[in-house]
Amino acid sequence: MDFNAHDLSMGMKYTIDEKFFSMWNPNMAYVLGFWYADGSIYPSARGSYISITSVDRFIIENIKHWLKSSHTIRIENNSIWRNGKPRFILRIGNKALYRDLLKLGVFPRKSLKVRMPLIPPNCLKDFVRGNFDGDGCVYLCRSKGKKQDLIIRKLSTIFTSGSELFLRDLLRVLRGQIDLRLDTVYKSKRCFQLRFGTSDSIKLFKFMYEDTLPEFFFMRKFERYEEYFRLRPQRIDKEVETILRWVRAGRVAKKQTRRSAKPLYMGANPITASGEVAGVGS
Repeated sequence: MDFNAHDLSMGMKYTIDEKFFSMWNPNMAYVLGFWYADGSIYPSARGSYISITSVDRFIIENIKHWLKSSHTIRIENNSIWRNGKPRFILRIGNKALYRDLLKLGVFPRKSLKVRMPLIPPNCLKDFVRGNFDGDGCVYLCRSKGKKQDLIIRKLSTIFTSGSELFLRDLLRVLRGQIDLRLDTVYKSKRCFQLRFGTSDSIKLFKFMYEDTLPEFFFMRKFERYEEYFRLRPQRIDKEVETILRWVRAGRVAKKQTRRSAKPLYMGANPITASGEVAGVGS
């Protein structure tokens, strides 16, 4: 394990994997995709810093663990932040990680100008899923039928960014991998969006979640897709069924692991039986 020289804001030394972003692998690609959505880097008089934020603590804990970081996750309560939800912030002072993120296309005040990096084909779905978990959403369009029954009109998957160029890059790369109908980047009041309809959303679901365990994505977003397939079972084909079974098996294994008080193995990173990442502070 590599040691950070020191985080000057705290005057302390922290452990960190300084080579995390130096080599492509699925974990690194997922974290990079998330960083493109909800992360930042910035220089200061005290050093070079990288920071990542989410309203979902589980994701931040996992990222901290994959980075082999001993830094503290900070909790910030702000009533204007996403409906008043607290956000969890991992802030790291490290020149090597900062330089590697610069090489990968992340730069200070990136939100309006960032472009998608060149990604190895075997890591593309992980980068896309990470970016979706950071700045994407999925929702069901519902309405009442003639008999007042609830009808699912549409499944929609949305990617959001302040950078139109990033979304154009993302759409181009996705269309090179998947037969998608969408060919437009939409402009809203404060950002740009890719808005995928039902057929495209199902294809994206297959692309992002195939052979992926629950520890490697935002479960609440996956559950929205699950809800759609529960309400529209005629849209379940063999690929969808395999993914749903795979994730359900992962959930069962996780519950059994917690009951037996043995760590759940996520690559090289154990999670304790309580579901807390080992070594994570409050």
